[in-house]
Amino acid sequence: MSQKTPVIVQNDTWLAPFRDIIVHRNELVNKKIKKLAPTGSLKDFALGHLFYGLHKQNDVWVFREWAPNATEIYLVGDFSKWLIDKQFALRKIGNGNWQLEVPSDYIRHGQQYKLLVKWSDGEGYRLPSYANRVVQDEATKIFNAQVWMPDKAYQWKNNFIPSWDFPLIYEAHVGMSSEEPKVSTFREFENNVLPRIKKLGYNALQLMAIQEHPYYGSFGYHVSNFFAVSSRFGTPDDLKSLIDKAHEMGIAVIMDLVHSHAVKNVLEGLGLFDGNPGQYFHTNDRRIHKAWDSLCFDYGKNEVLHFLLSNCQYWLAEYRIDGFRFDGVTSMLYYDHGLGKDFTNYNQYYDGNQDEDAIVYLSLANELIHSVNPNAITIAEEMSGMPGLAAPLAAGGIGFDFRLAMGIPDYWIKIIKELPDEQWNVSQMYFELSNHRSDERAISYTESHDQALVGDKTIIFRLADKEMYTHMSKFEPSLVIDRAIALHKMARLFTISTAGSGYLNFMGNEFGHPEWIDFPREGNRWSYQYARRQWSLADNSTLKYEFLNDFDASMIDFISKAALHKASFPTLNHADEKNQVISFERNEFVFVFNFNPSQSFTDYNIPVHPGKYQIVFSTDDPEFGGFNRIDKSYIFYATAGKEITTLKSNAVTLYIPSRTAFVLKMLPTKSVY
Repeated sequence: MSQKTPVIVQNDTWLAPFRDIIVHRNELVNKKIKKLAPTGSLKDFALGHLFYGLHKQNDVWVFREWAPNATEIYLVGDFSKWLIDKQFALRKIGNGNWQLEVPSDYIRHGQQYKLLVKWSDGEGYRLPSYANRVVQDEATKIFNAQVWMPDKAYQWKNNFIPSWDFPLIYEAHVGMSSEEPKVSTFREFENNVLPRIKKLGYNALQLMAIQEHPYYGSFGYHVSNFFAVSSRFGTPDDLKSLIDKAHEMGIAVIMDLVHSHAVKNVLEGLGLFDGNPGQYFHTNDRRIHKAWDSLCFDYGKNEVLHFLLSNCQYWLAEYRIDGFRFDGVTSMLYYDHGLGKDFTNYNQYYDGNQDEDAIVYLSLANELIHSVNPNAITIAEEMSGMPGLAAPLAAGGIGFDFRLAMGIPDYWIKIIKELPDEQWNVSQMYFELSNHRSDERAISYTESHDQALVGDKTIIFRLADKEMYTHMSKFEPSLVIDRAIALHKMARLFTISTAGSGYLNFMGNEFGHPEWIDFPREGNRWSYQYARRQWSLADNSTLKYEFLNDFDASMIDFISKAALHKASFPTLNHADEKNQVISFERNEFVFVFNFNPSQSFTDYNIPVHPGKYQIVFSTDDPEFGGFNRIDKSYIFYATAGKEITTLKSNAVTLYIPSRTAFVLKMLPTKSVY
C-alpha cells in the first residue's frame, strides 16, 4: 500500500477495497476547512454566536440575524409594547444579514422579545436563531426570547481538567430527577442528585435535554433553540452553577448535543424562519425525517455549517462543557437514516447511501471541538458500526473520541427476553460484549434511557416483573427477586469489565428503578407519575433496592481503581459453554462468572498465570443481596493443572457458586510459594 493509504485501512485489511472512498472523504473535509477557514482555524470561523443575536457593545444594543429571503424584519417586545416600531426595524447589511442598533437604555435585562419577519408572500413571528434565552408563558404557552444580560456575569469558581482514561458516565435528565411529580430544576439537581453521583463514584455526568425544546415529552430531542438553555429547568446561571459544582466534585460534564435534526414547529423553530423552507433544511423528500417527524439539516450549505459549528463552540466557551454526546449520528450518516438496515457487511458503509455532507460536518465538528478545548471529548451515538467513526481525521476517520457500544444493551434485552437462563451461551456473551474495533474506543452499557422508555422495559423490570411490587422488602423472600438481583449485578459487572474504554449508566438504573419513563402527555392525562426518580427506594434500608445501589457504588469504586484502560481488551482464559462458566483477564485481575442458574462448582480449575491470588470483589456479598458463599480472605496459589486445555499451564482451583461473579487479583510475590 502507498504512503497515502489511511491508517484505518492499514489496521483493517477488509477496508482495502474502499480505500479510495475513504481518501476521497478525507479530501472533502480538508477542502472544506480551506474553504471555510483560509487561515486554517475553524475557531475563527465558528463565531456566529458572537456576531448574531443580541449583544451589548459599549452604550449600544446590536442585534443581527441571517435571513436572506426576508424583505423586512422588526424586533418587537416589551420595549416596543409588542407593537411594530420603525425604530426597531432591522436593515440589510449584505450576504443575507440584517442588523439593528439601539441605545442601551432602550432594552433591559429580563425583557421578552421576538422577531416579525416578512417575505414576499407572507410574514410571521419568529424566535431569533441565536437566542440564548427562551421562556414560555405559563398561561398562553407561547415562547418568547428573553434578554439575558444580568448586571453581574456568573463568576466561575473552579478550573477543571477532566481525565478520560476510563469514563464512568452517569446519564441524567434534570427535569425528571426529582421524586416529586414535577419538572425538577438545575438547582435541585445540583443540591440533591450531584452528591449521589459523587458518592456512587462516577467521574462524568451526561446531561440530556439542555437545548430548548417546546415539547417536554420529546426527551429534549426535538430542539427548537440551539443556543438556549431549556428554561423549564432554570436560568443560564443555574446551569453554570451546576457545571461548576460538578467540576468542584471532580465530575466532568458531557452535553447531549442534537445536531441530527430539528423540531418542525414554525413559531419556535427554524423550519420556515424567513419564509424559505430551504434556509437551514432540505427542501426535497429528505426534508422530513420519516421516523422522527422532524426536519433534517442540509449539511451541504456553508451557512448551516457556520450555525452548527458556532453552536459547538458556544457551549464549550459559555458553559465550560467538557464534551458532547452527538445524538442520532447514524441518521446523519445515511440518506435513508439507516432505518431497517442490519449492516452485516462493509459494502453498506461505502455503497453511495452515505451523506458525504454530513460526514464532512461531523469531521469538522470534531476538529473544531478538539481545537477549542483539547481536553474535551466527543461521543457518537451510532449503531451501524461505520469504520473510522472514532478514529482521528488524520488516520482516515471522522474524529470522535468514543462511540457508544449500542449493540450491548440490545444483546442483553434479547437474551433476557428470548432465552431461558439455561441457554445463555457464555462464549457468545463474551464475544458480543468485547467485540470492539482495535483502533477505536467504545463506551459500553447494559441500558441507557432508551431501554427505560414507555413501551420498553429496563433489565430489572424484565427480570422481576410484577414481583417488584410485592417482594422487594428484605423481609419478603422471593426466588424471582433473588434471580433478578443476581443477574442484574452480573450483567453490569460483565459489561463494565469487558468495556473497551468506558461505561455508562442511566439515572436510577443502578439501583433497579422500577417501571418505565413516560412524560406528561394527553394519553396519560399529563401525569408526572413516571417522569421522576424514586430515590427513597434506594435509601430505604428495608428494601432490596439498597443492595443494588450499594453494589453499583462498590463496582464503580473497584473499576475506577483497577485502571482497565491499561489493557483496552480483556484476554479470554476459559469458556465452559456446557456449565456456563467463563473467565477472562484484565491487567492483574481475573474475572470469573458462573451464569448457571442452579449448579455451583467445587474444585473448578481456572487457568491463570503463575502466582498467588485473592478474591477482591464479589457479587455474592450479603451487603449486595448475595448469599455470602465466597471467602475473600483465602489466598489461592496457581499450580500446574493437567486438565487445563488452554495455553496456560497453571490454574487456581475455585469454588464457584451459581449465578455469581467474582474478581481475583494477582498478589505481588517473589515466589509462588
